Amino acid sequence: MRPSTAPSAILPPPTCSSRLSPLRSFIGLRWSAPRFQVRERAGASVAGANGKPGCSFRLGVLTLNVCQSSQRAVVIRNEHGQNADFPRKYSKREKKPFPIPVLELRRRAKERMKAAQGKPKQPMPPPKNGMLVRRLIPVAYKVYNARILLINNLKRLMKVVPVKGCKYCSEIHVGSVGHPFRTCRGMSAAQRRGEHDWGSTLVEAVFLPIEAYHLEDRLGPRIPHDQRFSVPRIPALVELCIQAGVDLPEYPTKRRRKPIIKIGRKEFVDANEDDLPEPEPDRFKQPLLEELHYDEIIAPSNPEETAALAEETLEAWEAVRDGALKLMKGYAVRVCGYCPEVHVGPTGHKARNCGAFKHQQRNGQHGWQAAVLDDLVPPRYVWHMPESGEELQRELKTFYGQAPAVVEICIQGGAKVPEKYKATMRLDIGIPSSLKEAEMVV
Repeated sequence: MRPSTAPSAILPPPTCSSRLSPLRSFIGLRWSAPRFQVRERAGASVAGANGKPGCSFRLGVLTLNVCQSSQRAVVIRNEHGQNADFPRKYSKREKKPFPIPVLELRRRAKERMKAAQGKPKQPMPPPKNGMLVRRLIPVAYKVYNARILLINNLKRLMKVVPVKGCKYCSEIHVGSVGHPFRTCRGMSAAQRRGEHDWGSTLVEAVFLPIEAYHLEDRLGPRIPHDQRFSVPRIPALVELCIQAGVDLPEYPTKRRRKPIIKIGRKEFVDANEDDLPEPEPDRFKQPLLEELHYDEIIAPSNPEETAALAEETLEAWEAVRDGALKLMKGYAVRVCGYCPEVHVGPTGHKARNCGAFKHQQRNGQHGWQAAVLDDLVPPRYVWHMPESGEELQRELKTFYGQAPAVVEICIQGGAKVPEKYKATMRLDIGIPSSLKEAEMVV
C-alpha cells in the first residue's frame, strides 16, 4: 500500500524555465523528495505539476517502500551519448560471451542449408580455397606499417608524456604521478591496502603485444600439443597481415595460385600449378617500415612537434583498429573464451596451455570462439586527467572518465579529442571543487 504524502512535500518536476543550482548540474543528482524518475526524451512534451506544458521531460513514479518512506529521492539521468558506461571487465571465472549467440548461428546455418537445396554447389570463395583476397592485400600492408609507426611514435611520445606502471600489477596511468585509487590486486596488495607502487614502464604496457603461432600453411593441420615449442610465436596482428598478403622473408608462408581440390570434409589436395607461367612481381607489394630500438628514439624538441606527433600517432592507432577490423571480416581469428590466447586461422591449435578457471576439467584445452577487435587490439583503458591539470582525488572517483591509453597519451601530447572516445571520457561532467560539494551529489 502506498503511503500518504502531503502535497507540500512533493517537489514540482523540472520545467523548461527552471534552472538548477551549480551543485545540481552534475549527472546523477539526487535530492530529498518522493522517488520520481526524470528522463530526458527527445520530442516528449509532458505537462508538469505547475501546469506548464512544452518541457521535454518524461515523468514516471516508481514504487515506494513503506519501511523506507523517509528516504525518497528524485533521480535525473542523462541518456545522452556523451556519457557512456565503461567497458565491462569480465571475471576470470566467467567465460567470454560469443560475439553472435549460438542459437543465431544455428538459425543462419539452417537458412543457408534451406536456400542451397536443389541448387548446384558453389565453389569456395577465398580465403577458404587457399587463395588470397586481392582487395585486402593493400589493407594488410597498411595495417602492418601503421602498427610499426604507432610503436615508434609511442616510444617518442613517452619521452615527454610520462606513463607510470604499477610494480605489482598490470595497471598503468598516464601522468607524472600515479592515480590514488586502491585497485591493486598484485602481490602483497593486502599489506598495502590496495595502493599501487608506481614506477616507469615501457611501450609494451600501453600497446599490448598479443602473440599467436605462425602458420606456414593456414589450411594445414592443426598444431599438436607436442609441437607447441617448435612453432614460432609472433604478434597476432603481424600474423594476420602475413596471412592476408604481406611477405616477410623471416616468416615464410605458402602462397597458392590455384584453388584447392576438396576431397572430404577436412581433406583436400593442392591443384597442379606446373602449367602456370612464372609469377609476376607482386603489384601490391609496398615498402615496409622497421621498428626502432630505444637507443634510436629521439624525443620531440618543442610543443608544436609534440602536438603534430600526437596527431600522427592517433591516426596510426585508428588505422590499425579500422584495418584490423576489415581483415578480420575476411580472415578468421579465434580467441579462447577463458584466457587471452589468440589464434589466427580457421581452427584453433591443439596446444593444452590454457591456465584459466577450471582448466583441469578441460585438460588445459582452449575454448575457441570467434574473436572480436578488442581481443586482437585490446584498448587499455586508463583514467582521463582533467584539462585543469589537477591530480585525481580518491573521493571523486565517480566523476572521472576513462580513455584508451594510446588515446590518452596523444591527448596529453596535444592532439584533439576524437568524437568516438568522448562517451567514456565524461567530458561534460562537472568535477566538484571540494569534498563537501561532492557529498551533496550522489
